[in-house]
Amino acid sequence: MAETYDFPSDLLAGQEELHQVRAELLALLKRLPWSVEPLDGFSDDHGWRKIERPASPGWTADEQAEVEKLRERERELAVYVSCHRFWAEVDTEHKVDARMRLKHAHEKPAPDGA
Repeated sequence: MAETYDFPSDLLAGQEELHQVRAELLALLKRLPWSVEPLDGFSDDHGWRKIERPASPGWTADEQAEVEKLRERERELAVYVSCHRFWAEVDTEHKVDARMRLKHAHEKPAPDGA
């Protein structure tokens, strides 16, 4: 039978915010130009696959600051979640399972019969 865990509310909140920050950072990085610094475009077909990039205007100072802010918050939350006092209460052989369940705790359970 699968183990169940009584995660503290602050740990659940930290994990949920970590998911949100990572999603926000990923969405921001997808919107930004491919290069932080302004660079010319290029095309390279000498490797095993062709690589092409358009010219990049680079990131603005505000964009760089926003990425750094999100990365810093992501690091803070990752440390908070992974070093939370709750983990001292979990038996060593159950820690990986507990961590995986925490990562998915925000998901709605599948309906019966699905």
